[in-house]
Amino acid sequence: MHVQSPFDLSFEELEELLLSWGEPPYRARQLWAWLWRRLATRYEEMTDLPRGLRARLSQELPLSLPRPGALQLDAEEGTEKVLLHLSDGEAIEAVLMREEDRRTVCVSTQVGCPVGCAFCATGKMGFQRDLSPGEIASQVLHFARRLAEAGERVTHVVVMGMGEPFLNYAATLKAIRNLNHPQGFGLGARRFTVSTVGVVPGILQLAGEGLQVNLAISLHAPDDALRRELVPLGRKWPLREVLQAADAYVAATGRR
Repeated sequence: MHVQSPFDLSFEELEELLLSWGEPPYRARQLWAWLWRRLATRYEEMTDLPRGLRARLSQELPLSLPRPGALQLDAEEGTEKVLLHLSDGEAIEAVLMREEDRRTVCVSTQVGCPVGCAFCATGKMGFQRDLSPGEIASQVLHFARRLAEAGERVTHVVVMGMGEPFLNYAATLKAIRNLNHPQGFGLGARRFTVSTVGVVPGILQLAGEGLQVNLAISLHAPDDALRRELVPLGRKWPLREVLQAADAYVAATGRR
């Protein structure tokens, strides 16, 4: 079972929690900066927080981070793929892609995938569970720490790894908002791309969020007949509906 971490909370939720503990309003800003800007991995690092608060946080909101395992490097392609072990023993993949002045992290949103596309290795794994907002964002933070050692930073995030983001909508959106928060990681909304196989309700819901993130749609086939064979969700949302939703997204956000 996933244990809630501070990375699962929005700034407002963290602020409300600390206020309920009797902490002053500015304490949430301090903690948020340690988590999302300074990329702390232990409460002990947060020396401007009272010792008693650090102890309580460790007890009630443990700072559990995915544990990096196998790492695959491709020097020619400029990519790093890491297997991240979660607190409940499950594992996910995240990828760092280097290209000129871009440092893009590709993140997963689920352990396995419920969609079951015919060509996809993740789909053959079956579906285990959704990731929490913190587990999604922590993939970005993992590579942000690695890049910081070389004086670099993450410039873009693509939600295109294991899982279908719009089938874990709330956690995916919360992770994006937390990474976008100006007092923390501060990655601009236009530097995010969310990829979907064509979950129409998710596309339309994201269009109304007021976030100018980019949308990518993996159709996988030029016609409905072939797409239904390759992508089971194609039986539910035909190409016409997917393309109409994409047009609505562009009209609402100005993003493609």
